Amino acid sequence: MNNGCKISLKYLSTLILTLLFFCITVNSSARYYLNHGHPIPAILDTIPKKNIPVIKDTVVIDSASLDTLPFHSDSVSQRVDTIRLPVSKDSLDAPIAYSAQDSVVLDVPTKNITLYNKATTQYKDIDLAAYNIRMDQTNNLLLATYARDTTGEMIGRPKMTQAGTKMESDSMVFNMKTQKGITINTFTQSGEMYVMGEKMKKISKDDYFAFRGRFTTCNLDTPHFAFRTNKMKLINKEMAITGPIHPEFEGVPIPIYIPFGYFPISAGRHSGFLAPTFDVSSQYGLGLDGIGYYKVLSDNFDVALTANIYSYGGYNLYLRPEYRVRYRYTGHLFIAYQDTKTLSSSGKSAYDENKTYNFQWAHTVDSKAHPGQNFSASVNLMSAKFNNYNLTNPTAVFNNSINSSIAFSKTFDDGKYNLTLNANHNQNNLNGLVNITAPSVGFTAITIYPFAPKDFIGTPKWYYKLGIGLSSNITGNTSFYDSLSSFHHILDTFKYGAQNNIPITLSLPPLGFLQITPGVSFQNRIFSNKYDYKWDTVLQKLDTSSMKGIYFANSLAFSLGFSTAIYGTFTNFGKNSRILGIRHTVRPTISISYSPDLSKSYYTSPPVQYTKEGNIQSFNQFNGNVYSAFSPGTFGGASFGLDNNIEMKVKSKTDTTNGANEKIKLIDGFGFNGSYNYLADSFKLSPIYFYLRSTLFKQINISASTTLNPYQHDSLGININKYAWEGKGFSLGQIIGGNIAISTSFKSKPKDPKKEEQDKKNLEENQIPMTQEEQQAQLDYIRQNPGEFVDFNISWSVNISYSLSFSNTFVVNKFVTQLNSALILNGDFNLTEKWKMGFNCYYDVKNLKMQSLTTFLSRDMHCWQLAINVTPVGPYRSFNITINPKSSILRDLHINRTRTFY
Repeated sequence: MNNGCKISLKYLSTLILTLLFFCITVNSSARYYLNHGHPIPAILDTIPKKNIPVIKDTVVIDSASLDTLPFHSDSVSQRVDTIRLPVSKDSLDAPIAYSAQDSVVLDVPTKNITLYNKATTQYKDIDLAAYNIRMDQTNNLLLATYARDTTGEMIGRPKMTQAGTKMESDSMVFNMKTQKGITINTFTQSGEMYVMGEKMKKISKDDYFAFRGRFTTCNLDTPHFAFRTNKMKLINKEMAITGPIHPEFEGVPIPIYIPFGYFPISAGRHSGFLAPTFDVSSQYGLGLDGIGYYKVLSDNFDVALTANIYSYGGYNLYLRPEYRVRYRYTGHLFIAYQDTKTLSSSGKSAYDENKTYNFQWAHTVDSKAHPGQNFSASVNLMSAKFNNYNLTNPTAVFNNSINSSIAFSKTFDDGKYNLTLNANHNQNNLNGLVNITAPSVGFTAITIYPFAPKDFIGTPKWYYKLGIGLSSNITGNTSFYDSLSSFHHILDTFKYGAQNNIPITLSLPPLGFLQITPGVSFQNRIFSNKYDYKWDTVLQKLDTSSMKGIYFANSLAFSLGFSTAIYGTFTNFGKNSRILGIRHTVRPTISISYSPDLSKSYYTSPPVQYTKEGNIQSFNQFNGNVYSAFSPGTFGGASFGLDNNIEMKVKSKTDTTNGANEKIKLIDGFGFNGSYNYLADSFKLSPIYFYLRSTLFKQINISASTTLNPYQHDSLGININKYAWEGKGFSLGQIIGGNIAISTSFKSKPKDPKKEEQDKKNLEENQIPMTQEEQQAQLDYIRQNPGEFVDFNISWSVNISYSLSFSNTFVVNKFVTQLNSALILNGDFNLTEKWKMGFNCYYDVKNLKMQSLTTFLSRDMHCWQLAINVTPVGPYRSFNITINPKSSILRDLHINRTRTFY
């Protein structure tokens, strides 16, 4: 009995070891199968050798062919058997990685692996996650389903990601070899489009077919709106094509059917038609605004052609090409032609017709593209009345000064020389006067020190710092009225000139608290016209005649400058005061200079009569050229100035450590400057210029300036050689003019600071060059479409800008002050989390009249937006209401109502 027990235990031990070895071998074979895609027999020794293909090759090795060592002369033969393992037809070309939280069940006979609870698989670029995943190795299928918890809620809904496309379904069947599959109740996203299909068939990596599909741009599980169709094909990140389709809102179908639908969902730009908006104007009639076509010509170039068409016969054409090469350059053009027909108020004809144009070009070059070289352009050319007929920008009519500039610069020889080429244009739309300065060529050489050795040891000598520089300019200029412009007239009024300046400076070491700077300067100017002045005794007027040629003028000046800085502090504010002290810094400057009279021959001699009362004056014969002649007479005097700034030091609120203080600038600078000519026979003291600039509390920007005339005047307002404080009474002089500008902005803290930083970063990266007028046009577009730009992350914001300018002009025996003052306010605030209201107004303080007022009301409707814009005050009054989806691919699907009144 005991022996039987022993034999049984021994037999049982042997059986258990055999079973364990078999399980380990099978498990290893299964894992090898999953990782390499083809099966290997579990136990090779149990397979008959006759089932293994054997290739009998006899390889003859000759000892003589191998080396020279002595071997037997008989040839040596070696028999090699090569084993070829059969490759399964259902093998995969990549490994599969899998995991599960609960369990992994391997069914060897059926070659199925089932994963339970938070199961995941990865095969190539396919990631699949679900509650239950079954891998059918025989058919190369992946089957994924969900489960329900004890409360009946769905858990572990299958989710698959491939090539950036995410798909979520109730169940999935996917063939790993053919990349085809069928899903039930599938939800996926392609670009801005969210697609749902009761049954979807995947036929390739990017192509899908859907039965009873629904697609929308709303990302909610139950979208606010959607489009329903029974048949749909989706090409990932390219397009969606449907059969008969109809919309639904809040799940309610709308009985509006179209035979088919085409929705471009490709990322980036794509060509297409631009849908118009409807407009109604009492002056222009019914209108279609913004109809046109957008064409992508290449990765770096696109163009948009749009038009505004009105029922009274007027139309506007706009061409907007744009180009951009990353890390190289970017820019765009804007070409506009307006043929405006408005109802006539004169009664002579039914309509008044005006034709105007506008050409704009903006271009910038990345500084890294060509180090040491830069090119930029901001060009704006237009008819004088173009802004008067600009319906889309009601504030443009107030902009009467138009400017343009084109600039190129290049440095040579490690920055020793600099070459600049410029062209500038300015235009006054009130009188139509156009000034063009082109070309303007400048060449500058940095200061060289001829007496300074390249290498020296010890303290440098004082004459080592004697420097010589060079600055040269060549400029052309022409002026004309746009109504009289012609090529012949432009050439006839073209002028040119040149200027050369050679400064010689010497930087001496400080003499105590005093800095002394001597200098010598020589200037040369070249003119193209010379003018002669004569009094016509018959017609009692001054006649002017010009002579073309090449004329020269020279100037020589010697100077000795003194400058220093004086500090004063006040610290008696008490122990408990946050203010630690106030420092006042005074920087006086005095420059003594002498300039011989080299300009006497450039002025009329004897003086010429210029009024009926017999007033005489010496006129500058080079006045009206690109450069003016130098001032007449010998100058021997001093230029003086006094600059101040005031700073305050306070204890920090945020940092309470010892010595943690903050500096606050109370006044950035204020002072005056002028000059006094000792050698002049009259009017020795120049007008005094006063200025002030400050940034209070880092929020309020203030700047002001004025000019004081220290002389008395006669009955005609002409200065006489007598100071204002001489004679009866005391006066410092007459204020000639001045200006004050105050601006500030306030806004609430962002609700999400990270979003605010990201928005600023995106704005900087996508910023393109724009002219001032284009910036204004963009601001107007923002006002017309606030739903696209309002930032609910900022609860409120206010911008305030005030300007005042004045000038004193002598009129009929007295000085009359001409005053201009304007206040510009704009801001917005959240009424609720979804409602925002804003305004923008221009108020004429002088006439106590509001010149322009624009208001808007915006509603964030999640996937839609509502914008109401009203312009009740201004040359053009308008009302606009727009409801449209936020998504760019459905932006043309909008409801719009616009009325414009002149």
